[in-house]
Amino acid sequence: MKTLFFFRFAIVLPITIMAQSLSGQHLMQKNKSPNIILIMADDLGYGDVGFNGNKNIITPFLDTMANDGVTLNNFYASAPLCSPTRASVLTGRNSFRQGVFAAHTGGMRPAETTIAEVLKKAGYQTGFFGKWHLGWMQPDKVETRGVYSPPWHHGYNETFATKSAVPTWNPTKTPQGWTSWGAQEDGSWGGSIYIQNGKLVTDNLDGDDSRIIVDRAIPFIEQSISEEKPFFATIWFHTPHEPVVAGPEYLAKYPDLPLEQKHLYGCITAMDEQIGRLRHYLKEKRIDKNTIIFFCSDNGPSGPITKKGIASAGPFRGHKHQMWEGGLRVPSVVVWPEHIKAGQVSDYQSSTVDYLPTILDILDIPVNKKIPLDGVSLKSVLLHADSKERSVPIVSGYQRLYKNLELYAYISGKYKICIPDVGKDMMLFDLSTDPSESHNLASEKPELLEKMRKELEEVKKSWKLSREGMDYQW
Repeated sequence: MKTLFFFRFAIVLPITIMAQSLSGQHLMQKNKSPNIILIMADDLGYGDVGFNGNKNIITPFLDTMANDGVTLNNFYASAPLCSPTRASVLTGRNSFRQGVFAAHTGGMRPAETTIAEVLKKAGYQTGFFGKWHLGWMQPDKVETRGVYSPPWHHGYNETFATKSAVPTWNPTKTPQGWTSWGAQEDGSWGGSIYIQNGKLVTDNLDGDDSRIIVDRAIPFIEQSISEEKPFFATIWFHTPHEPVVAGPEYLAKYPDLPLEQKHLYGCITAMDEQIGRLRHYLKEKRIDKNTIIFFCSDNGPSGPITKKGIASAGPFRGHKHQMWEGGLRVPSVVVWPEHIKAGQVSDYQSSTVDYLPTILDILDIPVNKKIPLDGVSLKSVLLHADSKERSVPIVSGYQRLYKNLELYAYISGKYKICIPDVGKDMMLFDLSTDPSESHNLASEKPELLEKMRKELEEVKKSWKLSREGMDYQW
């Protein structure tokens, strides 16, 4: 039975999710492959954007993007923290298949196939900009955790990246009052630094970090245009991950809020401006109608500031590092003018593992059917507003042997089982009637709980086989 079950998940599933697609020629503007931009915020809560109902935050460009495309109202990060979700975005595979169990605990394996690698072979220029967090980037610097695995080992031609977090304002300086990791007595920043194409960056690193990132992304796009090549740009902002700092002009936009919230909202508004700047540039160059932009967050909002009421998971319970909906459900928008109908709101269950199969399906690029994926193509959802129920469960987890932390969530249709936090037993919720997860059904529906728990265990076996070598040529 074990072999048969794994065959179902590992072999049949990739074939099913990438079933023969329609010809993509009608999707190409002027017979050119569409440009693709993946934008991700860091620790942005579901409730910390205007298009999800926040009346106080200033995010006009993200709100306009939502109006111009489709808001994925039921979108999940693959994990409630950064590195595992990032691994899922690039591969369409849960991070447990790859040995990326939590932040700083591993790195992208060379044998994993990324979107960048596939698109590079298809003639795309590929660029990465922002927070990598899937391995070291300085080969001669020995780190205490993780492995050397920079973005240029995974399909990116042009890179401007940090290993992990930096202050969201003046990223080379310790923020005033900051005494935690990265703080230096001389005022410099002792944490991650920017590396561009393998070399340390020293210029244009003052002010808003989101602007610093987009300052490098736009020349990459400009060069791709001049060379008449399609581009794939991955732009992963640090905002609003701690140290959360906003510049004076952004603090001034929120005169009536507490100081911590001024900084949080201010840096989000600064990031929003850069997304607006990017979209304006695409329109100016007349390539906006041939460019698909995906936007999401890597997980829910930071726990400490959520508990203070500064950040928000919207109507959902919990925050980053937890398997409650607030740790997993994140803001998400996709825009592609004249291809995706404007103003849509979709309740289709979707996830960061869906990006790779969706992009390849739109481009009519076949996937390797021997490698198990955990995502599904959203092509029909995006282009045809298909609302039928997802056929493949959304499964999440993260693990640290330190403090024996091992959490999971398994979502199949309207039901969700999860170990939401350390010290909790497996719980069962009906998300269709109880999205705030206030009523545990475990004692009322023990048969359903046990059925879903067994299904989760089989998926975990599949993950283990993948990471222990079944998917790779050694």
